[in-house]
Formats: sequence, structure tokens, C-alpha cells
Amino acid sequence: MNNALAQSLTLPGDASVQGPIQSALGGNFITIGRIISGAIPFIFVFAGAGLFIMLLASGFTFLTSAGDSKKLSQAQEQLTNALVGFLIIFASFWAVQAAGIIFGLENITNIFG
Repeated sequence: MNNALAQSLTLPGDASVQGPIQSALGGNFITIGRIISGAIPFIFVFAGAGLFIMLLASGFTFLTSAGDSKKLSQAQEQLTNALVGFLIIFASFWAVQAAGIIFGLENITNIFG
């Protein structure tokens, strides 16, 4: 899509510009959608790395609790938070994919394809 303006534009002073105007960039406009589409794979990589680090941290806290109920409950809370965060990210991905399929939005379903 190389067109930036599809109709005529009247400027002050009786000047006008006839559309469509060709883009100097060849239609490669930077939009929020392109930025988000490019960032999604990186977000999932960072989310997976964060899950792994949180699982290691909670496991380490479990191992070093030495019967201390406070540390044990802290480790359980860390593990629960890590898994809930992962489930939220996983469910949001599948919800967006389902919405893309239902509404026929091919760009959404082809992000990882």
C-alpha cells in the first residue's frame, strides 16, 4: 500500500494536492501494529526466560527453607505467582489467536508463521 492520501486536499491560499500521494518509503509506514507484531516473539521469549528464572528462584527458596514455615510459604507464593503469570500470557496469546480466526484477521494469526 503506497498511498498516503486517497482524495484531493485543498490547502490554504487556493492550493490543492491531488491524491493519491505516493509514499517516499514505498508504503513502509511504521505503525503501532507493526511495532507490536515485531515485539510479540521477543515478549514471549522474555516471558519464558522470566518463568524459568522464577521457577529456579522458588525452587532454591524451597531447598534452603530448612523447615522454616515463613520461607516455605514465600517459596510457594513465588511458584504460584510464576505459574499464574505464565498462564495469563499463554491464555492471552490463545485468546488473541481465537479472535483472529473468528474475525478473519489473517495478520494476527500469522505472527509466528
